[in-house]
Formats: sequence, structure tokens, C-alpha cells
Amino acid sequence: MSASIGTDWAWLIPALSAAAFFVVLPFRRRLPIQGAPISIGAILAGFALFWIVLVDMLAAGPGGVSLRWLSVGETTLSWGFEVDEISVTMLGLVTFVALLVQVYSLGYMRHHGRYDPGLGRYYAFHSLFVAAMLALVLADNLLFLYIAWELVGLGSYLLIGFWYERRSAAEAAKKAFVTTRIGDVGLLIGVIMLFRATGTFDISTIIHVAQNGGIDDWTLSVAMFLIFLGAMGKSAQVPFHVWLPDAMEGPTPVSALIHAATMVAAGVYLVARLMPMFELAPLVLAVVASVGLFTFVFAGAIALVVTDIKRALAYSTISHLGLMMLSLGAGGVGAALFHLTAHGVAKAMLFLGAGSVMHAMDDETDMRKMGGLIRRMPLTGWTFLIGAASLAGVAPLAGFFSKDEVLLHVLEHLHPVFIAVALAGVALSALYMARVAFATFLGGARSDQRGVRESPLVMTLPLILLAAPAVGVGALAFDLPVAGGAYHGFAWFIEGHGGFRLEPWLTAASLLLAGGGIWVGWAAYVSGRVSPTAFTDRFPTLHRALVAKLYFDELYQWTIDRVVLALARLVAVFDRVVVNDTAVDGSAEAVKSSGFYMKFIQTGRLYNYGMAMAAGAVALAILWWVAR
Repeated sequence: MSASIGTDWAWLIPALSAAAFFVVLPFRRRLPIQGAPISIGAILAGFALFWIVLVDMLAAGPGGVSLRWLSVGETTLSWGFEVDEISVTMLGLVTFVALLVQVYSLGYMRHHGRYDPGLGRYYAFHSLFVAAMLALVLADNLLFLYIAWELVGLGSYLLIGFWYERRSAAEAAKKAFVTTRIGDVGLLIGVIMLFRATGTFDISTIIHVAQNGGIDDWTLSVAMFLIFLGAMGKSAQVPFHVWLPDAMEGPTPVSALIHAATMVAAGVYLVARLMPMFELAPLVLAVVASVGLFTFVFAGAIALVVTDIKRALAYSTISHLGLMMLSLGAGGVGAALFHLTAHGVAKAMLFLGAGSVMHAMDDETDMRKMGGLIRRMPLTGWTFLIGAASLAGVAPLAGFFSKDEVLLHVLEHLHPVFIAVALAGVALSALYMARVAFATFLGGARSDQRGVRESPLVMTLPLILLAAPAVGVGALAFDLPVAGGAYHGFAWFIEGHGGFRLEPWLTAASLLLAGGGIWVGWAAYVSGRVSPTAFTDRFPTLHRALVAKLYFDELYQWTIDRVVLALARLVAVFDRVVVNDTAVDGSAEAVKSSGFYMKFIQTGRLYNYGMAMAAGAVALAILWWVAR
């Protein structure tokens, strides 16, 4: 498939970062600043190419390129890229956030005037990670998508465990890799089922076949559920959420990239891309909505009690990913991707802001030791407050518009229980974002901050550049004049129908709940009217359960210790006693023993052989007589 020059060259965007990886990793010791300019230059060129691709797509429509790879029988496999409204949205988000994160890292990875010794490896892994994510969103077939999907997992593993000499970082990397692999097994089986049913990996062809009844309902439902398992793993939906908070062991810019534009966005993107097939499996779509709703509220509740600033932001990410899945379960692809975009720029800014605080406070992450930092770090503080307000749903920031569009889809397409619980999640979201922002930057200082000062420009400039879309992306909800045709809002751009509108009572309810959450946060952490420990004192059991993250990690550890390892020991005993000792060693011993005893038959004396022959003849005669 081919369109015009702009979309045809979209493949260069991931290719540039991939090339940077292959240049920086082997030659990093000979490169200036260990190759960081090469990685940054590659993603900068990719971001510039994104605008060319976007303009061309708006003018000429979707396009792409497909190359034949190999043929097996009647099946032809190809490597293909497709540029449409969904993929171009992801291209813009990924390249923009990745560029700012890599620039920011020049300051973050420099301590006491010296760069981290592993800086070249760090930037090489960044390039691999970004290249994999960009290839994933451009892939036009499930096989290519799955390969890029696994490379995204590899990139996250390498970056989370970047400081592998720390046991906690190494364990967190393994936990992320293993947890997401569980979902990936489901994804692989689902892809194979769709290939067996259609004879192709091409996404558009599979969708066409499914919409015309070429896949039976049972196969389609099972395949889509298994594919959703893969999305659950990557996007940290309950119960596969446990890896994401621990992923904070990696460098903070890595956390910004994972939470804003790469790893966790992959699951939301996958469901959005295959939404025409999910709509043909309504039971699976109900599962998507239910999992998203539970994750939205569950993670929001945990975020209320976490004291580590990065982990609090991590649970915030899990919660908002749940909101996106809830939107997809309601059929709101445009609303989900709108919130993904608004959340991405805000969450990148929040994590980079947290990294700025850590950089100034010698890697301190405990919010109980912060407070009042906006006076010493005004740029970091104000940008952080903007990001927090956006995710809390404060009008007219981007998060307000995207959240309300999600709620409207939930109201119109799901049971009333869903909108009632979702509104409770909105209140939680405002409360935990107010808690993080106020406890960190407002109120009085709760530790010695005499040495704390604003981060260098290389770190604060990306925060300012992220603050602009966190404020202005909300304008994409409305009609805008664009070259090449009309634009009637983000949802219309993605889906080709619909448009942004407000339901007065729903908007009023969400604003009141968000305002109430922010007021409680202000009263608890700034004005002092409410004690932060009031909830703890009144509901100690619930508080302990939330602090323990509802014991998910303990449950998994018990399952591993009592079930998985017990089964492994049983398999080990069977392997040793039956397979090894009996089947392998036993057969070898039988041959050895047979050879040992048979050697006594070979005496070399003719009368011994004659006697044996006579005895054999007599024995055969007796057997013949008995048989008669």
C-alpha cells in the first residue's frame, strides 16, 4: 500500500532511533558524551519527520508502505507500516515526550559535575526502547506488531534494571519482564488463533474477514480475550499491575518515558487498534470495561497512602490507564486516545518534576520529608502543579476535557453502575493528585532544605515545554481550522464521527467531586484544617490493607512458594526418578548388564556351543509338544 511521500517515509522515524542504538551501544566509549547527541539527534529528526507525516496525512489521507518478507506455501509474510489517525497520534506523543526526556536526562544523569559511567548504555537503551514503540504503533500486521511488542518489553527490562548493581533494580526489572510475559503468552496465542482462522496477519484484512462473519463467534471471543491479556500486562491492569510501581527503581526519566508514551501506552493502543474486532465480541468488551473500572478505583485508593513520590505517581498512572480501558470498554476510542495524550504530557511533566526534586534533594523520594519546595524550585513547582491539576480534572486544562469525554461515553454506553463508580474514581484522582502536589511543594518545609535549589535549564526547559500542551491540548476537543479539511474535535479525528460535547449535570458533578478532592488535599497538607492521619485513625484496618496494596504481592509470593515451587519440586522428582534414573540410566544399565552376562556365553569351545544347541533343540521340541 502506498500513498504520498510523507506517509511513505514514516518508517524512517523508528529506523533513525534503531540506527542510533546500533551506533551508540558498540562505540559509546569513543563517542562524545558517550553518544547522547546521536540518540537525541535521532529522536529530534523523528519528531521533525512526524510533522511532515502529519501534514501529508491530513492532506492526502492515510497511507503507508509494505514490503514482502517471505512466503511459506500459500502464505506471504510482509513487513508493513501504516499511517492513519491512531498511529499518527501515537507518533506525535512518543517522539515529543521521548525527545524531552532524552534532553532532560543530560542534566539528571550528571552528578557533582560528572556524567553517570553508564550514560552511553543508557542512551542506547533509550533509542532501542523508543524505536520499538514507534515500530509497534506503525505496524500493519500482527506478526510485526508482536515482534515490536516484545522489543518494547526488552527495552523496559534494560532500562528499569539500568543500575543492575542494585539488587532492588535487578529484581524490579525481572518482575516487570516476567509479569508482562504472562500476558504476552495470551497475546501470542490470540494472534495465532486469528491467523489460523483467516490465513493472514494483516490487521485490516483480519478486521474485514471478522466483520463479514469469516471468524466464528467462539474463536473470535477467545482470541480477543487472550489479546486483551497482553494489553493488561503492558498497561498494568489489575491483577498484572504489580510490576509498574517497582519499575520506579530505574532512573526517573525512564519512569517518565514508560508512564507517558511507551510501555504502558502499548496496551491501550492495541485495544484501540483492534476495536472493530472487540466490538464483535461484546462479552470481551464488557470485561475490558470492568477491568478498567476496577483498576481506576483500586489504584486511586492505593495512591492515597503511598509516601514515595514516584510510586504515588505510578499508582496514578495505573489508575488513569484503567480510565482509558473503561473508555475503550464503552466504545470510546477517540476519548481513550485523547485521555492517553493529555495524560501522557501531564504524567511526563510530573515524573520529570519528581526527578528534578530528587536531583536537588540527593535522591530523596519520601514526601514526608518535603514540603514548601515551590519557594526554592519555582519552575519545577509550578509546572508540577499544572500537571497535577490537569490529571485532577481542573478546567480548562487538557485533563478536564479528556476526562469528561470519557465519562460521557461511559454514561451513554454502559450500565449506570459504571458511571457512579467512575465518578467516585474522579474524586479519588483529584484527592491523590492534590496530596502529591501539596505535600511536596506547598505548606511548610519538613526537612532541612538549605542546599536545595532549582535544577539546571536542561532539566527545567523540558518541564516548561510539557506544561504548554498540558494546558493547550484541551483545545483539540473543539472544531479547529486545519489545512486540507475540517477538524471537528479529537474524537471525530480518530473515529470519523461524533464530536466533543458536555453533559451539564455530568460536568458539574465531576467538577464538584474534583474540587472537593482538591479542597480536602489543601485542608490536610496546606491549611492544616484536616489531619492527614484522620483517616488512618478512624479506619486502621483499611489503611493497613491499602498500605499493603491489598496484599497482591504477598498473594503472588504465597502462590509461588506454595504452588509453583511445590509443583516444580514434584516435576523435578519425576524428572530425576522416572525420566533420568529409570528411563535414561535404567536403559543404559540394562544394556550394560546384558553385555556383562552375555560375555560368559562366548567361551570359544565347540562342545559348549554344541551342548547349547542341543539344549535349545530339546526346549523347542518340548514347547511344540506342549502347544499341540
